[in-house]
Amino acid sequence: MTLSAHDYGKSRSPIALLLQLIGKVSIPAVVALAIISVMLFLPTVAVFQKALTENWSDIWRIATDSVAVSAYEVTFVTALGAACINGLFGTLLAWVLVRHDFPLKRVVDALIDIPFALPTAVAGLTLSTVYSPNGWIGAFFPDAKISFSRLGVGIAMIFISLPFVVRTVQPILMDLEKDIEEAATCLGANRWQVFFRVIFPTILPAILTGVALGFSRAVGEYGSTVIIASNLPYEDLIAPVLIIQRLEQYDYTGATVIGTVLLLFSLVSLIGINFLQVWGKRYEA
Repeated sequence: MTLSAHDYGKSRSPIALLLQLIGKVSIPAVVALAIISVMLFLPTVAVFQKALTENWSDIWRIATDSVAVSAYEVTFVTALGAACINGLFGTLLAWVLVRHDFPLKRVVDALIDIPFALPTAVAGLTLSTVYSPNGWIGAFFPDAKISFSRLGVGIAMIFISLPFVVRTVQPILMDLEKDIEEAATCLGANRWQVFFRVIFPTILPAILTGVALGFSRAVGEYGSTVIIASNLPYEDLIAPVLIIQRLEQYDYTGATVIGTVLLLFSLVSLIGINFLQVWGKRYEA
């Protein structure tokens, strides 16, 4: 008795069918999907699953607690302000590094990446020392409290997110063709008109992408801000530090709910970043 191809397919075990399916997919793709699932997808699902074990009324109560709402406001508003400042000065730094030659240019270019390599706790300790009342910079502002205040939190966020704008805008500026600028100059445009009408529209998607990346990085910052801030509710307490405080109080549900709120904002930021990248590619095309 011989089996037809259809009957043979039915007689095969699910494991054999799974192996056959995996065999049709390249090994690098399988490894990549496995890493993404284990490192990103499963932890994200676990956070949502843990938060949803509570009643919706309890989730809403924890998420909208006055201390939590104040922490959200400090976190997101300060991170947005830091990202906008970096959008301006990061673009200026990228412009100087690309269009100007000066002594120790390579050293300055390498120093931009210090926030990437420096442990965040060390960054917080350094910033809190420099901006303290007796510090190198804080001594010039005796009437302003920088360290252990919300202003210090903003400075820490600016420090750790600055490279995102510089490194996003820098390659776009390097790839710009100067022939277009020279043509605009020959047509009578001055330097400001060339920048705002020729250069700026081209680098705007990169600037917005760098700002969005810096904002997302600042929202999740903990190591530097926990040292330079006083961590007092309603003053300079940020959401990541509030999560740690809830864990130290064995309030795992509260920490999970607040973490879920941050995760939702992070997902929205991720969607926005992808949209900006697609928009930038369409603009370049």
